[in-house]
Order: sequence, then structure tokens, then C-alpha cells
Amino acid sequence: MCLFCKIIKKEIPSNIILENDNYLAFHDINPKAPIHILAIPKIHTESFNDVSAEIMSGMTSFIQEITKEVNIENNGYRVITNIGSDGGQEVAHLHFHILGGAKLKWGHFSDSDPKGHF
Repeated sequence: MCLFCKIIKKEIPSNIILENDNYLAFHDINPKAPIHILAIPKIHTESFNDVSAEIMSGMTSFIQEITKEVNIENNGYRVITNIGSDGGQEVAHLHFHILGGAKLKWGHFSDSDPKGHF
């Protein structure tokens, strides 16, 4: 069972922000912004490559609820999902990072080498 499935089953504690029958949102344990929340479907889905339109439809409104709950919907925020090892995915369970609470920078590509990719 993956780490996030254990969090869903409450086998591992988390700081939950919002939960319903299908989705769970909790604070990231290694935040990259003043507000850094992970939103996950309760049905195990490995990555964005495997997600159904139905799960994504519900995830959209769930993420919008989260941004209202933590009061970042008007000032702005970033939603990110990582896919695969090159994309930075560390847990093989679909999850969305919701980052906000500050003016976010875009410097995380500074260590990548684009040569040979174009």
C-alpha cells in the first residue's frame, strides 16, 4: 500500500485541511511556500497519465474549495502535479500541490539541462 493510501486510511497521521467521500487535502510535510497543500483522490491512481475524466472533474471543484478554505482564491496560487521520475513524482499516487500565500517565483528549472531536448 502506498504512503498516500495509508494517509487516506488514517494509518499515518496528516494535517487535514479538507476531506469528502472522494478526496483528501492535507499540508505537505516539506512545504515550498507559506501554504503548500496536497490534494489526492481517495481511489488509488498512480499518476495524471492514469486518471479518469470523472476523477479530474471532481478534483477541479475540490481544489477550488481548498483555495477558498485557506483564503488564497483571490490573491492567486499554483497547482502542480508531477508525473514520473523526470517530472519529479516522488509518491506513485496522483496528487496535486496547491501553493500560495506569497508571490511565487519560477526558478525550479535552474538545475535542469535543456540541451538535446529540442
